[in-house]
Parts: sequence; structure tokens; C-alpha cells
Amino acid sequence: MSIEILADAEAVALRAADLFALTSQEGAAARGRFAAALSGGETPRAFYKMLARQQFSQKIPWRRVQLFWGDERCVPPDDPASNYGMARDALLKHAPIAGANVHRVRGEEAPEQAALAYEKELRALAALERPKSELPVFDLVLLGLGGDGHTASLFPHSDALAVEERFAVATTAPDGSPRITVTYPVINAARRVWFLVSGADKAGMVAEVLEGLQVPDAVPAQGVRPVHGKLTWLLDEAAAAELSPALLG
Repeated sequence: MSIEILADAEAVALRAADLFALTSQEGAAARGRFAAALSGGETPRAFYKMLARQQFSQKIPWRRVQLFWGDERCVPPDDPASNYGMARDALLKHAPIAGANVHRVRGEEAPEQAALAYEKELRALAALERPKSELPVFDLVLLGLGGDGHTASLFPHSDALAVEERFAVATTAPDGSPRITVTYPVINAARRVWFLVSGADKAGMVAEVLEGLQVPDAVPAQGVRPVHGKLTWLLDEAAAAELSPALLG
């Protein structure tokens, strides 16, 4: 695991965009594709807008990029709450990526139906792995962190936390709204997992995830433990404010 602390949210987005350009080139060169699972949230929005800038977009091999999502709200793609819709407006409208390379969750469908359809997309990704993998292996999974410790749509004490055989499941947020989320096995099979977190309101939970008692059922972000991949936290100074010097040293 590595932790990088940047000055502010804009610096986090800038660093993430620089790393995305580099890792997408590496993945395309090594395997002929770069598969990434995106997330929702304000910090990722700033990152997507940064990626859309020519200085980064021109470095990304868009023809070989395959984009997925780690979770989605069960709303139509034009709904303001849609994770796909946010990424579309911030990035996809401005990037030369083919529609066939964008694998959204169909949030407008019934939750279980949408989860099963998305699982088929993930199984197709798994089939591309050489040697063949039982799991989809993302080159990058991008994650945020909720104030309650959730990540993707893996919420505290949710049944989804214990799912091992499925790649995507329907679940429910604490406010009762239906969601679709990938499961821990998919996240933890990735080559790289990045948490992008900014803001003082996240500082306590960042410290809880990284230095608190390890109870993933109550703090789901603690269950993100890549088996063979690399875990990276990109934090701004405000979000890192409660971490101990021993961890950072």
C-alpha cells in the first residue's frame, strides 16, 4: 500500500490524471487494452474533468481503453444522480472513446436484472484474461470513501459484503435507494486500486480505515485488500489530517 498526500483536491485530480495516462499506456502496451472501473463522487468528477483536458487526453490510448463502473444508482442515465451520467458529462463527451468501449450499468432497469446484465459484461472481461481468469481483472479500480466507511456501494453491515460467487449484485443504500455494486472479489482482483479522497470531512474516516480496528463489516473500505495488485491512497492534506506520523513515515 502507498499513500500520497497532495496539497488540495485539485492537486489530487492532477496527480490521478497523470497516473491514469501513464498506467493506461502501460496496460495497452502489455495486454492490448486498459480496463478501468470508475466511481461517482465529487473528487472523481474533478479527476474526470482533468482527464478531459488535452494535456492528458492526448496521452491516453482511447481506442484500447475499456471503461466500467464500480457501482451505480438505480436511475436512468440522464438522472443527475447517475454515476455514468456524471462521467459522461465530465469526460466521455470530450474523449475520443468508442461507445462500444463504455460498459455502463443499466440503472434504469430493475435492480436484479441490471445486476445480472452487468455481471455478463464482467464475465466477458474475465474471459479476455490470459491465462484465463475466473474473475474480471481490472487494470484499475477507482474508489471513493463515504463518511460511513462505505466504498463503491458496499455499505456497513450489508449482505453484499459477504458475496463471493457474484461479480455484481443489487443492494440498498442506508437511505433506502437501490444500487448496483461490484463485489469485494472483483475489487481485490484488480492490478491497481486507487482511493481518491479529499476534504476535512473525510479525515476521521480515512484514519479509521487505515489505522482503526479492522472491522470491514462496519467499515467496508477496510475490506479492500488487493490480492496481487497495488493499493494507493491519493489524499489531500485536509483528508490526511488525522493520520499518524508513524503511518506516513
